[in-house]
Formats: sequence, structure tokens, C-alpha cells
Amino acid sequence: MDYKTNVTLAGVELKNPVMTASGTFGSGAEYSEFYDLGVLGAVVTKGVANVPWPGNPTPRIAETKSGMLNAIGLQNPGMDVFIQRDIPFLQRFGTKIIVNVCGKTTEDYCEVVERLADQPVDLLEINVSCPNVKEGGIAFGQKPEALEAITREVKKYARQPVIMKLSPNVTDITEMAKAAEAGGADVLSLINTLTGMKIDIHRRAFAIANKTGGLSGPAIKPVAVRMVYQVAQAVSLPIIGMGGICNGEDAIEFLLAGATAVSVGTANFANPFAAKEVVEGILEYMERYQVSDVRELIGAVRD
Repeated sequence: MDYKTNVTLAGVELKNPVMTASGTFGSGAEYSEFYDLGVLGAVVTKGVANVPWPGNPTPRIAETKSGMLNAIGLQNPGMDVFIQRDIPFLQRFGTKIIVNVCGKTTEDYCEVVERLADQPVDLLEINVSCPNVKEGGIAFGQKPEALEAITREVKKYARQPVIMKLSPNVTDITEMAKAAEAGGADVLSLINTLTGMKIDIHRRAFAIANKTGGLSGPAIKPVAVRMVYQVAQAVSLPIIGMGGICNGEDAIEFLLAGATAVSVGTANFANPFAAKEVVEGILEYMERYQVSDVRELIGAVRD
């Protein structure tokens, strides 16, 4: 049987539904030493701002049971370096390029999106939800009216399809999804990290300097699957599901819940082959259950 793994996001066709989660893969240079990035459906870059960001003070990462906390603070070299160095590098692999965009004001986001308009990238993921930034994005990601407004504004400048990355740190994820859809979003990605905290009882001090950080990894997967399912019922936009995906079975769970594609994040830190193995795991599942087209799985969970 000829198994079809390609999926489409807002008119952009991916060879398979697997991509990397922003902030966990850089721009792929380190991971390209382990395998050909061309086997992935897409690479999602680390967040890119209009100017370089130094990030938060250290310590910025703490391990937790079945996950990790991070408060990196979206450290990045800025647009100039990204355009000159990272885009040409990723073009070598023949996979789709998705740029994660961050900012502290609406103007920041729009400036980055406008500069990317004539660059050879395929989609833009707008990060309005990262909980480890003390100003800017978190306000957009937690207020429906603010999310709708920034989505509409970004769309004015974007030539590529726009993915809005939703925060789980809200009362009702479907209200945020509807707001992004109303603002003109082409795709939704969810979930970003859950806000968490860890205290070192021996030092009686916070484990990370920012006090709070974003919780990711297997611990958050049940929350992520639930939110993907809810959003899939509430809006008509394609969804990129993420949160604790470590293998093909995890990815299939998100597809059945209603995601069109999936992102592999924290697993990359423990296993540099994780995203590649998820691609292989999806195909193994399709072969086992004689699923000829991966799109048959999207939203196919039975009541």
C-alpha cells in the first residue's frame, strides 16, 4: 500500500505532519548533525524579534517530574542575523520553514512580519502566549479582544499564512481560538507552556531566577490533548497540536483529537532524534492499522 503522509496548512503542503516546536530546536543547526532535517514536515525556528533580546537571568531551566520549567525569556539574535544566517541554512534541507515571531508591542510584531514578507519562508507563527516574558506577549495571549486585535494587525503586513500560537493559561481556550479566527488567523497552534514554579527546599529559594517559568513535557500532554479537541470543535481552522509529544503514538493522539499537524518540543532535549522518530512512528501506526492517508486520522476519535 502507498501510504500518504502529506498534510496541508493554509495552502502550504507538508510532506508529513511533524514539525519542531519553537524554542526547542534553535534553527536546526545542532540537530542537523544527527539526521537530515529534510525528513521533517517543517522546522519551526526559535522566536525572532526585531532586535536582539538577551533573555532572562540565570538559572533559567529546572527539571521537574515528567517535564521541565524554562524561563529563557526568548533570547534571540534579532532579525538581521536570522535573515543572513538561519534562513539560508534551513533552505538547504527542502523542508518547510516556519518562523516564530515574538515582540513586546504590536509594532514589534508587525515590523518582523513585514521584514519577512519577501523572505523564502512558508508560514509565520505568532507567539503571543509565552508565559516567561514579563511584558508584551502575555497580555495579548490572555485577553480575547487583544488577541483578535493583534491578529488582525499582523495580517495586514503578512504575505505568508499566519499561525497564532495560543496560551493555555486562560479560563476558556475556545474563546481565545474564536478570537484568533475572528482576527483572520489562518492556522492555530496549541498549547504553549503552562505557567509553573519550582522551589529548592534546601536553599529555600526559587529554582529559576524568574520565579515562574513555562512547564512543558509529558506532564502537560493530557491538558494539551483536551484543549486541541475543544478548539477543533469550536473553530474551522487547521490546528498544530503540541505538548509532551515524545513518540508516534503521542502524535496520533493529537491527530485523532483534531490536529492537522504536530510539533515536537521538549523531547528534543532528551533525545535529538525525537522528531525524526515521531515521523517514523506515525508511518508505523498507519501500516499497522492500514491507514492509507494520514488525513483520515484527523479528528477521527470516536464518541
